Amino acid sequence: MSDKGAENSPIDREARLRRLRFRAWHRGIKEMDLILGHFADQVLDSLPDEEIDQLESLLEVEDTALYNWITGRENTPPQHDTALLARIRTFQHMKGPLWQR
Repeated sequence: MSDKGAENSPIDREARLRRLRFRAWHRGIKEMDLILGHFADQVLDSLPDEEIDQLESLLEVEDTALYNWITGRENTPPQHDTALLARIRTFQHMKGPLWQR
C-alpha cells in the first residue's frame, strides 16, 4: 500500500533533486553539461513538482536532440515544448555563448 505523504516527503524530494542535479551535470556532451548543469544549480531547488517531472522527462532525451531544441536548430516535439524548456532556452540565451564560460 502506497503512502503519498511518504513519497512526497522532504527527504525524498531532496534525494530526487540531488539525482537530477547529478544527471544535469553528467550528460553525453559537454555543451549539455554546461547548459543543464548551470540551470539546475540556479533553479532546481525552487521548481514545483510538475516542472521537476518535466525536467526528468527532458533528461531522458538524447543530448543532440535536446541541444538542438534548446538552441532552436530543430522544432521541439509538442510533448516536450513546455514552459520549463522555454525557461532553459531563456537561461541559455542570457548566459551567452558556451565558449565564453
